[in-house]
Amino acid sequence: MNIETQLIHGGIDGDPHTGAVTVPLYLTSTYKQDGIGNHRGYEYSRTGNPTREAVEVLIAELEGGVAGFGFASGMAATTAVMMLFKAHDKILLSSNVYGGTFRVLDKVFKNFKLKYELVDTSNLELVASKITEDVKAIFIETPTNPLMHITDIDGISKLAKKHGLLTIVDNTFMTPYLQQPIMLGADIVLHSATKYLGGHSDLIAGLAVVNNKELAERLHFIQNATGGVLSPFDSWLLIRGIKTLAVRMDRHIENTGKLIDFLRQNKAITRIYYPGINNHKDNKIHNLQAAKGGAMISFVLDNAYNPDKFLQSLKLITLAESLGGIESLISHPATMTHAAIPPEIRAKLGIVDNLIRLSVGIENINDLISDIKHALSIAKEV
Repeated sequence: MNIETQLIHGGIDGDPHTGAVTVPLYLTSTYKQDGIGNHRGYEYSRTGNPTREAVEVLIAELEGGVAGFGFASGMAATTAVMMLFKAHDKILLSSNVYGGTFRVLDKVFKNFKLKYELVDTSNLELVASKITEDVKAIFIETPTNPLMHITDIDGISKLAKKHGLLTIVDNTFMTPYLQQPIMLGADIVLHSATKYLGGHSDLIAGLAVVNNKELAERLHFIQNATGGVLSPFDSWLLIRGIKTLAVRMDRHIENTGKLIDFLRQNKAITRIYYPGINNHKDNKIHNLQAAKGGAMISFVLDNAYNPDKFLQSLKLITLAESLGGIESLISHPATMTHAAIPPEIRAKLGIVDNLIRLSVGIENINDLISDIKHALSIAKEV
């Protein structure tokens, strides 16, 4: 089954009991049992809910994994995965990873003596040199948020397996429509499903997929024990969003290509970060492991342009946290998504104060270009 069809008919397709073509919404906290220890597959909705199970089965199938897990947010999913480790274990983390991932390790798990180190995971030799006895996992984003650095998933996975480590990949930017890390050797895949999978900026959700039964049992125990589960209604909304992922992503990507053409010809933009126009090595690796470049762009404004004035002058594109919705969303990483990262680390990574991140929506491309042109004309300092 091709993925465009799988997105619509994969997992649990409809309701066999009534013939309904959509999965029912089971708004129940508990389930009747027929006797001591005799239930019909469900006991309590924290442990399992049929609507949540439907999205969990679907994402596992789409990613090529053994089991999927639905959480109340992307960070709840990441937190649950971090609970697989114990005090004094160490995680190697992509250096310009999403700020929330950095924050939960630096401000929360650090209190429980779980260690991390920021590493340029695009450099396999460097990663190999950082592997010590206490390292238990390599956590990567590819492309990274917001600088779009590319990591070789297959290369990292082979390196991790050689040393008995887990490979964890945040696949939020690419989605399984464009990239399937488990098929490239990863052990765990994470999604902020709030983004492209939901696609309409109307839900908060996180998903995790694992590649073997042992990890599935451990992560299910954590999900049930800690309780950060995805609600039935958000599960239902997420299934609905996933059904249109292919057509949305195709339009997102079409718009992105045209917008990049515009930005590349504009003197107000000094640098663009996007898979396909990054360095040759990055492009080659990305093209081997992903179908297309996605719909996230980061760019640097020339010093003659005021970033705050530019963002305030946009009329159509919305200044907001998040990404991956049908509407175009723009953000200022240094003060928004990556504010939790210390300024000296941001500067070293290249997350400068005039860096802008744009999630390209599915509006008419001419309207998006006109909006940016207008904002740039106002933002230029005289």
